[in-house]
Amino acid sequence: MNRELLEQQLAELPLYGYFFIDPAQLEFSERIRTICRQECPMYAKSWACPPGVGSVPECQARCGRYENCLMIATITEVADIADLDETLATRPAHEEITNQVGALMEAQGVKPYILSTEACAICDRCAILDGLPCRHPDKMHPCVESHGINVIPVLEQCGMEFQYGQNVVTWMSLLFY
Repeated sequence: MNRELLEQQLAELPLYGYFFIDPAQLEFSERIRTICRQECPMYAKSWACPPGVGSVPECQARCGRYENCLMIATITEVADIADLDETLATRPAHEEITNQVGALMEAQGVKPYILSTEACAICDRCAILDGLPCRHPDKMHPCVESHGINVIPVLEQCGMEFQYGQNVVTWMSLLFY
């Protein structure tokens, strides 16, 4: 992949930032999954979520098969960060940018494994609920946390702020290649 060309293309997108990282830098922890199990209504209801994505060690092994990872971030301001509906309404814009970056990589012959922010909403009813395989595995992007990844240490290593203010939402995606 021509990284210089990709960086030129990334500069044209409304990204807050991006970093090329070694997947070995990522911290995988079962502790991150606690949020999924205890707080997320999508737990066990989507192939993009645990346990459908596999165990944390399985996810770590899957990500570890890649030599490189591109981390992208977008930010957006909301009137009230405590308003979950308003906050989540900003997610599709990030997902669109994530798909654009994936398409840029694919245009160079690289098929990235993408982790993003979603529990997947492609289908009205996920096939996992019927014991069937995912209908759109090429379009579905599991969320970063579903894999047990703690991105905060990598953000700190890269010098990227994660908390910008009380009404700023930060979205992150990881594209492994």
